[in-house]
Amino acid sequence: MQMTTETLAFIEGVGGPELMMIMFIILLLFGGQKLPEFARGLGKTMREFKKAASGVEEEFKRAMDDVDEKPAVKKPVPALKPAQPVQPPEPPSAPEQ
Repeated sequence: MQMTTETLAFIEGVGGPELMMIMFIILLLFGGQKLPEFARGLGKTMREFKKAASGVEEEFKRAMDDVDEKPAVKKPVPALKPAQPVQPPEPPSAPEQ
């Protein structure tokens, strides 16, 4: 999975002082005791996401390989029978009186 420069454009303006400010705000919001728990949960979430994404990617690649490996199977066309003349229906006979 490649990231383009467009997706990371917002990081260009974030430097050392900005990162320190963000970390300080996170520390204030969650506290020192909750921060490791928050980081652990974030790590598990990222790991599960990466695992799911790689599973989907592998399944997609496997499906593409299966399509490439299978030769095109041509079904035989059944031979057509020669057309037979159609007999017109017989007219109804008149009832005997």
